[in-house]
Amino acid sequence: MKNAQDKTTQRMLTEPVGSLILKNAIPTVTSMLVTSVYNMADTYFVSKLGTSASGAVGIIFSLMAIIQACGFTVGQGAGSLMSRALGGGNDKRASVLCSTGILLALLFGGVIALFGTIFNTQIISHLGATKTIFPYALDYSKCILLASPFMVSSFTMNNLLRFQGKAALSMIGLMTGGILNIILDPLFIFVFGLGISGAALATMISQTVSFSILLSMFVRKKSTAVLSIKSISVHPKIYAEILTTGFPSLLRQGMGALSAVFLNRAAGVWGDAAVAGMSITTRVSMFLMSVGLGLGQGFQPVCGMNYGAGEFKRVRNAYGFLVKTTFFIMLVLSIFVFFFSEKIVQTFRDDNDVILVGKTALRFLCPVIPLHALIFSTNMLLQTTGQKKSAAFLSSLRQGLYFIPLILIFPRLFGIFGVQISQVAADFLTAATSLPFAVLFFKKLGNSTKNTPNESF
Repeated sequence: MKNAQDKTTQRMLTEPVGSLILKNAIPTVTSMLVTSVYNMADTYFVSKLGTSASGAVGIIFSLMAIIQACGFTVGQGAGSLMSRALGGGNDKRASVLCSTGILLALLFGGVIALFGTIFNTQIISHLGATKTIFPYALDYSKCILLASPFMVSSFTMNNLLRFQGKAALSMIGLMTGGILNIILDPLFIFVFGLGISGAALATMISQTVSFSILLSMFVRKKSTAVLSIKSISVHPKIYAEILTTGFPSLLRQGMGALSAVFLNRAAGVWGDAAVAGMSITTRVSMFLMSVGLGLGQGFQPVCGMNYGAGEFKRVRNAYGFLVKTTFFIMLVLSIFVFFFSEKIVQTFRDDNDVILVGKTALRFLCPVIPLHALIFSTNMLLQTTGQKKSAAFLSSLRQGLYFIPLILIFPRLFGIFGVQISQVAADFLTAATSLPFAVLFFKKLGNSTKNTPNESF
């Protein structure tokens, strides 16, 4: 087992960074695309129940974003620390971070399930549901909340496997759950006549299956870091390290949830069709960005292990490869979506009002989609190398410090058009802000002459 661990780490430190990123990214991109497809499948099948039901998917997206934020906070925090420990040869610390991270994820998921169930009605109201959307959103949320411990833990374990260079293993768990969700959606919604509750039940079952498969990877010792009850830390410092390192992910994902609330509230002024149109736009843009995120996640273990081993030139080369490759792929995808935006929205909801809102928002979003190559790459670089303050700041921009003021101001100035372009403006500003952070990081890295020290307990 030890030889297999050494071989994985050695591969990360010696093979060409471009091929390493692609090898890690292919299963990651595949699993993220499948996840995005089943998210869109929810939107597609639920939209057949009506415009209000379609809008409910957008409302529950905010809730699921909160759940995902907790999973990514723990997973990215423990994972980035773990990859640096593996790169520095500290396998014992890596196992402690892995075991402690999984426990922390289960605890977070349990808290969300408990308080979410108790205050479900109030939560749905604050998420921006209109009176007609509210009952659909309430039904949808019940199963999602019950499944939150499995969902948070699945996101965490997915990240832990990726940071060890085991992206193919994480793909198996996520893809199995995603494909199962796509199969169960029409079965529960239409065949069994469960309506929107059927979509939620399908999600709950598929997430539970994903959790079981991912956990089995650790139990069967398929991971480099060992999962063990004895390795769970009792030191508050370890928990603090995980959470502070993962804080940029909390901001990034948490701001996504918060921005969705503001978006739903702003669009709700123009009725259910506007909420549904923007919901479809969000799901499609998430599908596009999942490619960039998947490539970035393929970069993280390469970056983390090489940074931990002091191989700074490889970190620089890996970042350059990531930005150029991601930009090209996102450019091609955005061109395609621009020309077929109307057909894409119509596929989800054949309603003229929904199509008008959705296609306009998509077309304005397409030119800034390639800029996410710079946004995601820089943020992941800074977080993986432990630049906590810089990473946290950048994470808060796109859907927080830039987007929220814009979504409050633009609709007042430009009406529904302001709703459609707020994210576009926020994305452009975030990309412009990310560039100097990357330049400054590599300027400082170029002056470094020593390996980064191994963190101790």
